[in-house]
Amino acid sequence: MAKGKKVKAKVKKKKKLSVPVGRLFVTSTYNNTVITLTDVDGNVLSWSSGGHIGYKGSRKATAFSAQQAAEKLIDLALSQFQMKKLSIMSKGPGLGREPVIRSFQGSPIEVTSIKDVTPRPHNGTRDRSIKRK
Repeated sequence: MAKGKKVKAKVKKKKKLSVPVGRLFVTSTYNNTVITLTDVDGNVLSWSSGGHIGYKGSRKATAFSAQQAAEKLIDLALSQFQMKKLSIMSKGPGLGREPVIRSFQGSPIEVTSIKDVTPRPHNGTRDRSIKRK
């Protein structure tokens, strides 16, 4: 390759998609909160999390980082996808569930339903034995 020549990469503009109805999946663990925005078919449009915003370690697990991630997705859903209605599926035991739901309820996007889809065992594995004293 010849020296001194630089090749500029072409930057494509993101097209504005019109997705009037979507779904929001909130996976809240003890370590982080991941929020995924999809269309009705389940195709991922965008995602955000406490770590994606820039927090590291235990700060990712805070309610504040989850709220900031939600606000980032709200701006994106309104500006890029022109979203009008949204249903929320929440999963997990973490601290980030409630702030995310509250943020979306306070936004211009209409929340049609909120479901808790935390996986529950139908009996599952055997419990650990109680330690003897």
